[in-house]
Amino acid sequence: MTNIDTQRLKRLCEDLCQSIRPAESEALEAARQYVSRELETSGWEIERHPFQAQDSMLVTFSGQNLIARHPRLSDPEKPLFCVGAHLDTRPESPGADDNTSAVAALLELGRLLPELQQTGGAWSIELVAFDLEENGMLGGAEHARLHQEKKTDLRGMVSLEMLGYCDPTPGSQMLPRELVGLYPDTGDFIAVVGNQNSEKLIEAFKTGLKTVETLPVEILQVPQNGEMLQATRLSDHSPFWDAGYPALMITDTSFLRNPHYHQPSDTVDTLDFEFLTKVTQGSLEATRQILNQGY
Repeated sequence: MTNIDTQRLKRLCEDLCQSIRPAESEALEAARQYVSRELETSGWEIERHPFQAQDSMLVTFSGQNLIARHPRLSDPEKPLFCVGAHLDTRPESPGADDNTSAVAALLELGRLLPELQQTGGAWSIELVAFDLEENGMLGGAEHARLHQEKKTDLRGMVSLEMLGYCDPTPGSQMLPRELVGLYPDTGDFIAVVGNQNSEKLIEAFKTGLKTVETLPVEILQVPQNGEMLQATRLSDHSPFWDAGYPALMITDTSFLRNPHYHQPSDTVDTLDFEFLTKVTQGSLEATRQILNQGY
C-alpha cells in the first residue's frame, strides 16, 4: 500500500515545468510562491531566507532558500533533521528530473507527514527548497553555514536530487570507473550516497526505502567527503559533509543514467512516475522512522 498520490506528483511536476527557472529569474520566484502555497496548505509555516553568494568564477548571486516548519513537527527543543531539494534549474532546461521530480517528492512529504506522523517523536524536522544549487550548491552552503552559526543540534540532512528517471534496459546505467563491477548496469535502482560520517543515517534511510518491496536500493558510502569521486558531491548535501554534519544524497544517479540531464529535453514526459512514487514512499517511511526514534 502506498500513501503517495501519483497523480499529484505528476501535476506538481507539470505545473513547475511550465517555465525554466534559473537563478534570479521571475520564473524561479513564481516557483517559490507555488511551493510556499502548497506547503502552507499542508500546515507548514514558510520562512524565506535571502542571501548572497559567489560562485567559483566569483560572480555574486542573490538567492532565497525556503525553510518550512510545521507547528506539530518542529520543536526547537528536539534534535533537528533536514530534508531538502533544490528548486532552481539550469537556464537551458525545464528540469523535470533535475530537480522538479525531487521538489514534487518534497511537497508530498510535506502533505503526508502532518497527517501520518505521531506527535511526541524523538526528532524535529524542517523541509527546505534550496536556491542556487546549479551555481555550485550555494543554497546548501548557506543553509549549512546558518546552522553552524546558530549552533543548531542538526543530526542529519538529506538532499533529494533527481528521483524520477528509470531505465530497466540492461546497460542503461553508467558507472564511474572506480565502481564498475560493484553496482548494477541497469538503471532501475535508487541510490543512497553518504560519506564516512553518515553511516547511521545511511542505514536508517536504507531501511525506510527497503520497505517498498519492488524498489531496488543501492548504497554508496564514500571516504571522507567524496573528494575522490566528485560526482557524489553534486548536490546540496556536500556543504553539509564539509561542515561535519551527517548527510545523504538520494538520487537516480543523474547524468550516469539520464541522457536528458541539463538538456532542453529534460521534460515531464521522460519521467517514470511509478518509480518516483516508490522513491517518495520509501523516503516518507525513512523520514517517519527517523523522526520517531532518531538513529
